[in-house]
Amino acid sequence: MTARRFALGVMTCAALAAGCDTLGLTYGDANSVIAVMAPERWDEVAEDVYAALERTIVTVRDEKTFTVTYQEPYGDEWQDLSRFRQLLLVGQLGDPWIAEAIADAEPAITVPGLYRVQDVWSRGQTVTVVVLSAAGGAEELEEHLPAVAGQLDADFRTFARNRMYTTGVDTALADTLYTQAKFAVLVPEVYRWTRTDSTYVFRNDNPDPSELIREVVVSWVSPVPPELPPDSVLAWRARVVAEHYSEPQEVVPDAMTFERLAFSNYIALEIRGQWRNPPDRGWPAGGPFITRAAVCEGQDRAYLLDAWLYAPGVEKYEYMIQLETILETFRCD
Repeated sequence: MTARRFALGVMTCAALAAGCDTLGLTYGDANSVIAVMAPERWDEVAEDVYAALERTIVTVRDEKTFTVTYQEPYGDEWQDLSRFRQLLLVGQLGDPWIAEAIADAEPAITVPGLYRVQDVWSRGQTVTVVVLSAAGGAEELEEHLPAVAGQLDADFRTFARNRMYTTGVDTALADTLYTQAKFAVLVPEVYRWTRTDSTYVFRNDNPDPSELIREVVVSWVSPVPPELPPDSVLAWRARVVAEHYSEPQEVVPDAMTFERLAFSNYIALEIRGQWRNPPDRGWPAGGPFITRAAVCEGQDRAYLLDAWLYAPGVEKYEYMIQLETILETFRCD
């Protein structure tokens, strides 16, 4: 953009006065990022930005955690895309789009670096600003991209957790669980729950179970088995599925990951993978699951925590964060 075009934009805003002082609401998905920089710089760094920000997770298929859209500063779509929830701006202090974004920053931004400013072109907006040095190029931007990706993901996780608990946290249920069963999880109040012996099922299938199901199951055995290798944990999960799930599930054997986790008062083996219904059900269904086998030595119990999702035709990352969050609240002390 030329200095003349920038000046015209400022004069237009001045002429409209009150209208320019009033920011409209932000829009766009929370995992959409508008990348703004000079076209020649974008040509140089586009693949690096995509690789850093559009990381994938496996749900039913590879799914992008974020979607990046390039926008030329003050280009044809600027009026709309500059109001998105998440923007990434790259440039030098003298570039008009950088100067505009950081004009009201406190403390003032005067040196190259990575910054975040709020509510620049719309209310509720977060703008990540990478200010490059006078000689800065692709390598300087690449140094900042891991931090940019980490912050964007942290923001999205906060967004997902806050939205999950909009209905309120069912702390009364957590107290009841601890009194009855000596464990607790924090689920949103919209979740329903049932108990059969030592197995508790927490389910949210709003607004329609044919479109969305989030379910978390907690079961335990005592005493703790001598070993809990992955095959034994998966066999345990299969028994719980057969006895307590409304529909049968099979795991996809070649789509699993395994990790040992340590928490404040227990250790766990985590298995992530995909489930699908058996072929004889006559209709295809599937989704991701997270299973944890947690050993609580003080209770001489081994717990099976199983969280699974059914969300056909929609992005699943937000829902998986919600299920992870519920699993993270598990306590057995």
